[in-house]
Amino acid sequence: MGGFFKLIKNYLQNRYQRVVLNNNYSKLVSDWGKITHGVPQRSILGPLRFFLYINDLPSLVKTNNYFVLFADDTSLIISNLDPINIRNDANKTLQLIQEWFGTNLISLNWEKKPHFMHFLTKINFIDDFGIKYKDKRVTSVDSIKFLGLTLDSSLSWRKHVESIIPKLSTAIFAMRVVQPFLSLDSLKLIYYSYFHAILLYGIIFWGTSSHSNSIFRMQKKAIRIMIGACTRDSCKEYFKKLKILPLQSQ
Repeated sequence: MGGFFKLIKNYLQNRYQRVVLNNNYSKLVSDWGKITHGVPQRSILGPLRFFLYINDLPSLVKTNNYFVLFADDTSLIISNLDPINIRNDANKTLQLIQEWFGTNLISLNWEKKPHFMHFLTKINFIDDFGIKYKDKRVTSVDSIKFLGLTLDSSLSWRKHVESIIPKLSTAIFAMRVVQPFLSLDSLKLIYYSYFHAILLYGIIFWGTSSHSNSIFRMQKKAIRIMIGACTRDSCKEYFKKLKILPLQSQ
């Protein structure tokens, strides 16, 4: 056991770093500086120690509010039917978070990093809550990207669908270009690699929205390209032939 700790100690001690800046005219190199805090970048100790460091952060909030932690991405969900209570809870929690940051010797970029989004039904409208800490106001947004999904305040998924359409269009263009030169099996590989992977991500959330119809039309276009069918041909039998499920069945 002593040998293991000695190995870890040797791995962490006496490490140095420097900064190298390259531009079109010159190269600037700083002096070597000894690392006295932290762990080497891209080591498995980095994520482990980070999780240990923020382990007590979720305990700051009450039972009806909670943190969502994913790697270094932290979101706070506040649930309450009364808008005044939501604002009070948010401001109070921001105060606790700021105190936690100070205790742990870290800081948050209040000007750019924090965003606030209020989930509403389509028939409701509530003016800006004024979520802030001291004199710093948290920016209110009507949509935000969360773990690869674009959430909007009404959960209509319109903006998420709009965000993946360009990616699917690029995949369709690539399939159309190579279709005359590849076999059907090769085209299916391209479909699953470039189109289907984008289509499938988070489909359990956005797939039943009315805006998903535009994605289904793009899927049928990809199917017709693989088969070499005309634009107006029905795709029902083509889905069966290729053994690919339509979007609604996914």
